[in-house]
Amino acid sequence: MQKTLCKKLYDTDASELILRRSFGFFGSPDGYEESLYRTQDGYYFLYTNGGEASPYPKEDIRRMSAARAEEFRAQAG
Repeated sequence: MQKTLCKKLYDTDASELILRRSFGFFGSPDGYEESLYRTQDGYYFLYTNGGEASPYPKEDIRRMSAARAEEFRAQAG
């Protein structure tokens, strides 16, 4: 997926996947996935996707600060 935010292109295919975590199971209305990526320029973003009853009912990309990315990684264990 690609999305432009603040005049910067974020692309899951051109970025490094750092961490992926899933909740629920595939096809579950409340299941979802969060994937942390780092661009070649060192910017972090979160790719999200889920079922209609999940926190992420639509596929999306959200920018993330380096500090928040580190928190995200620490929460995942």
